Amino acid sequence: MSVKGGAPSYRLRYRKGPLLTLGLRARLLVIGVAGLSVGLALGGTLLLGALGWTLQRTVDAEAFRTADAVALLAAENALPDPLPVAGGQLRVQVVDAHGRVRAASIDGDRLVPMLGPDQLRAGQRQRLVEDGRRVGLTGPVRVVTVPAGTPADPLTVLVAKSMTDVRHSLHVVRTLLLVGFPLLVAGLAVVAWRVVGATLRPVEALRSGAAEITGRAGPGRLPVPAARDEIQRLAVTLNDMLDRLEASRTRQRAFVADAAHELRSPLTNMRTELEVARRLGDATDWPAVADNLLADTERLARLVDDLLLLARLDEQAARPDGPPSRAVGPVELGELLRAVAGRYPSPPVRLAPPPGPLWTEGDPGELRRVLANLVENALRHAHGEVLLAVTGPHPDPPVPGQRGAAPAAGAYHLVTVTDDGPGIPAADRERVFARFTRLDDARARDDGGTGLGLAIVRELVRRAGGGVELSDAVPREATVTRPGLRVTVRLPALDDPEAD
Repeated sequence: MSVKGGAPSYRLRYRKGPLLTLGLRARLLVIGVAGLSVGLALGGTLLLGALGWTLQRTVDAEAFRTADAVALLAAENALPDPLPVAGGQLRVQVVDAHGRVRAASIDGDRLVPMLGPDQLRAGQRQRLVEDGRRVGLTGPVRVVTVPAGTPADPLTVLVAKSMTDVRHSLHVVRTLLLVGFPLLVAGLAVVAWRVVGATLRPVEALRSGAAEITGRAGPGRLPVPAARDEIQRLAVTLNDMLDRLEASRTRQRAFVADAAHELRSPLTNMRTELEVARRLGDATDWPAVADNLLADTERLARLVDDLLLLARLDEQAARPDGPPSRAVGPVELGELLRAVAGRYPSPPVRLAPPPGPLWTEGDPGELRRVLANLVENALRHAHGEVLLAVTGPHPDPPVPGQRGAAPAAGAYHLVTVTDDGPGIPAADRERVFARFTRLDDARARDDGGTGLGLAIVRELVRRAGGGVELSDAVPREATVTRPGLRVTVRLPALDDPEAD
């Protein structure tokens, strides 16, 4: 326990046991051999117990069968002398109530009964184990008693059966188990060692491949085993993860390189302006220098804001289960378009009257940023005016497979921003959504573009559950020099929250 800041803190410490110091292969072998040994020991014990019980039941059955046969002879008063028995391991006596031997087998004692008076229970069937020397046999013997005779002359039949065969059988089985089980465990341990080694060989190959990838620069892949098992699926999953990480690193490096290049341009302009002004001295036109520096500073600020926004969007996309960081609610698109169009002079920005209240769900700030980016992009390329319009709701689902479209079907609104500029060729309409992308006729940096506007538009529209696509404002023909550009934003429709 340690005290820090007045409050006690407890730190749990775990000690490594001797098993944890071994390798995985050795641990699996030790655990497997230990479990196998315990199982075999329990199985052997149960086997010996069952075998002993079965042999004992066999001995008892044979002794009682002989005793019952002699009891029938005694009941008929037809006891022969000597009593007939089968085998040399049986001893038979018939004694009366006074403990006198009335009849005996050929090897039986005719003077001393097998059991003493304190052991006999008149009229009961008994099972006892006695010393074999009492009946002239080696080792323990099983003695059974069966009542016989008549009420006037009660008799008891005693049959002794040697337990030597039972003990010998149990001894043989016990010896076989004691010798065979260790050999079996040793053989299975060798097989398990090789099997576990073969099973873990793909894991070692994965580890070696991971070490090689870590030790060298550039992408790499882990070896995939041929067997279709859990390790093969793990290797495929890890390779997919490596591909995603490499793609993420590639995008990050490209993004950092592009960001550094974009940030260097306004900084270079500002430095050049200041160096020229310092050399000119009093002849410097300081108001013009201040205007140029202010324009570069504003461009630099916009670029930094766009970079921060994209970084935040990427972080939120990487943590989809995190807490929401935006205020999502109903948004009236007509009012939103009027607010955005009011920030620009009319003309060149013109708003088509909405057909009525059109509601969607999203973050008002993000949707406002989408429209502002589209309007500013259109103003940089428009020859005359920029038209904003919204229509809906449209009941048809989005076109399947259309890139940039919302994946969910249902009613939606269409927000369009149309200009009469040179437009974008069909082959470049997907490429312009990439970050820091400028087409050949838009590469001049003095117009204030950062190359991030459409990338931000796509990310924000996707977060709103919609899609964005580009098309010509008028049909593109050979005689048309300015087909214009129409940007269509599809947003999910929402019922009027103000309706009763």
